[in-house]
Amino acid sequence: MIRIHQVLATLGYGDAIGNEVLGIQRVLRGAGFDSEIFVETADYRLEPLTRDYRELVDFSSRDNLLLHHFSLGSKASRTAFALPERMALVYHNITPPEYFIGVHRQLARQCFRGRRELRAYASRCDVALGDSEFNRRDLEALGFPRTAVLPVVPDFSHLDREPDWRMARSFDDEWTNILFVGRVIANKKIEDLIRCFHAYHAIFNPRSRLFIVGAYSGFERYLASLHALIASLGASHVHFVGHVSDEELVAFYEVADLFLCTSEHEGFCVPIVEAFYKQVPVVAYAATAVPATMDGAGVLFDDKTPLHVAQLMDAVVSDNDLQDRIVDGQLAAVDRLLAKDFRRTLLRFVDDILSQPRAPGSPVAFDFWDQFDAAQELEELRLYRPAIYQALPSPDGLTTTKDTMDTKENT
Repeated sequence: MIRIHQVLATLGYGDAIGNEVLGIQRVLRGAGFDSEIFVETADYRLEPLTRDYRELVDFSSRDNLLLHHFSLGSKASRTAFALPERMALVYHNITPPEYFIGVHRQLARQCFRGRRELRAYASRCDVALGDSEFNRRDLEALGFPRTAVLPVVPDFSHLDREPDWRMARSFDDEWTNILFVGRVIANKKIEDLIRCFHAYHAIFNPRSRLFIVGAYSGFERYLASLHALIASLGASHVHFVGHVSDEELVAFYEVADLFLCTSEHEGFCVPIVEAFYKQVPVVAYAATAVPATMDGAGVLFDDKTPLHVAQLMDAVVSDNDLQDRIVDGQLAAVDRLLAKDFRRTLLRFVDDILSQPRAPGSPVAFDFWDQFDAAQELEELRLYRPAIYQALPSPDGLTTTKDTMDTKENT
């Protein structure tokens, strides 16, 4: 019997990838497949739904199919690489490392290595699936021969729950509430969000607030820089809410008058379509996958000048008829998204993979990943510390540093 399992590094509670993984499992089990989720770690609320990735070896069979959600250099990914199963790689994008230089050195290194490691899977997997056209093109550029789009079709059921008002009730008043939902992480460009809100607050609407709803754990240095920016601007009414439950999230969508996004790198950006669903007008920066996600709805801008964005915000907030037209367009975009029929699309890919000749697979020596890591470290040194290569011995036994070369030329 063919079994279709998923493997990923971490199953998070309430995040886009975690919700997609659980949705895939529901579809597969509903179609009659045995389907487990193998992880290194999981949120404690989801642990009962998962298995330890080391159990993959016990479940392994050449007839199985692995849906591998690629993660940055994870042990789960590397275990999946070495197993004999067919593989479909599901790619949620890797943020370019330059966003994290100066704020999270370790993550910058992981992103750099992750993009290089991803190339090793080009010959290993039967198909590589991006969850947006932007991500599919990224896979194609990385050398994957067979790519396709497995569209993100969010499950909005968590937004239909009764709101938990304990955090948000005091903000349900006559003030204008500007909302952003997402991790407080450098590629989201929270600093631009703050600058645009500050211009709106100072010039157009002093009775306004900004809520930034999302986890900031692990990015305390970036968070500190944002607080320093707020102090230097003299900005007020900026609230870092942190991670919230689904019910608390519903409450913040309920009190929001506008959703503002200034992120520069998104593989899809699920909170945008969540705001669509909750009938909150969206104003967003037109970068990476965001225009495709918005699908002609909402308001896009490509000029991040704070005054320009503030003017857009004011135009939307102050015009009820315009808000209604924007919301109508956003709800139509949600209908188009839901009409994509995620279940049928996923099962069609499964049938296609199982009916095609297998990818040749990659022979894996016992020290394959040790050699891979060593090669990546050498490449990192070549890119970021090229001077050390100039000190390598030359064929005649002499060093080739610049000083030595100059000395030889002067003798």
